[in-house]
Amino acid sequence: MNLALHIARRYLFAKKSHNAINVISFISVCGITVATAALVCALSVFNGFTDVVAKTFSAFDPELQITPAQGKVFNPDNDKIKSVLNLPEIAFVSESLEENALLKYGDRQEPIVLKGVSPKFESLAHIDSLIIDGKFILREGDIDNGVIGAGLAMLLNVRANFIDPVEIYVPKRNVKVNPANPSTAFDHSEAFISGVFALNQAKYDDQMLIVSIDLARDLLRYDKEVSSIDMKLKIGEDVSRVRDKIHSILGDDYLVKDRFEQQESLYRMVNVEKWVTFLILAIILVIAAFNVVGSLSMLIIEKNEDIAVLKNLGASNKLITKIFLLEGWLINLVGAIVGLFIGLFVCLLQQYFGLLKLGSSPGAFVIDAYPVSVQPQDIILIFLTVTFIGFLAVIYPVNSLRKRL
Repeated sequence: MNLALHIARRYLFAKKSHNAINVISFISVCGITVATAALVCALSVFNGFTDVVAKTFSAFDPELQITPAQGKVFNPDNDKIKSVLNLPEIAFVSESLEENALLKYGDRQEPIVLKGVSPKFESLAHIDSLIIDGKFILREGDIDNGVIGAGLAMLLNVRANFIDPVEIYVPKRNVKVNPANPSTAFDHSEAFISGVFALNQAKYDDQMLIVSIDLARDLLRYDKEVSSIDMKLKIGEDVSRVRDKIHSILGDDYLVKDRFEQQESLYRMVNVEKWVTFLILAIILVIAAFNVVGSLSMLIIEKNEDIAVLKNLGASNKLITKIFLLEGWLINLVGAIVGLFIGLFVCLLQQYFGLLKLGSSPGAFVIDAYPVSVQPQDIILIFLTVTFIGFLAVIYPVNSLRKRL
């Protein structure tokens, strides 16, 4: 049996002669416990929001997307692109052409993102699941249709199957503007609204109009150019491996992005918020660890007689300091373990019962309750952080004891 650990455990759980030491020890454990549980809950909530965003965008963003490294568009009719499109890992692809435009309906007008897509886009993005009004139809015979974001439809006061079309204006490429007649600087076309989609993301709902890629090319005066090639992989294929394979074929002239890289700024923002929160809670944990310093210092003072007895029995200074070092570590370890269990229990309750709501009225947000997602690497990081801070906290009182011995 480890003598130092046995004595430290007895000191931790045995009743002290001075009740204040019991109270301070209990407060120390509680402080570590609360800070640890808060870390578990906070990081799990941020993980939950990341998962919600990923699931939301996965209905619209392709698994892999090829874009030009420089410029807005590129011609896909080249050997490198053809080699990529013939890869056995790819199920099908959709071409996309995006540009800023002006949308007008009646006396209302809004700047928009015009997105021209090929027929495969409907299967690629599972757009039918996002349609809240009308249908996803981009062309009926010689008639051009468009599918509009819900927020943009509200701003223009337009709905699916209205008898009047919306007007689309885009600047003419490589044309000098006549100041006397600026309207000649725009190409113009019309499209009937066949459907309204809602992704619950302002980037899409408030700005985007989806039309056929043929209409977009006519407006923008392109022949075969595209802004991106969106790819759907076969079931079971590893996205990272296929991305690296495509990049090795295309080289540095093109960018190959997965879903996270397509929304890089958003995911970076969520991650920054997550780790800033972790840092703030870690600082609170440091403050809570000062209770351990006070508790251990008072315990050392109380156990002066025990220290003298141990020295008379032949205990070395190293053994005595080790006892109180382990005592401080045990306080932190108990607080860390209990805090982890409490944090995990709270997260499970939130995950299955949604106790903490996002709003007072259901349906006001994309989700009704705060999402949680517990990740093992976060639990390991929290445990290591708590134990490290606890290790540092006990150094001062133990060093003071070592100098007195």
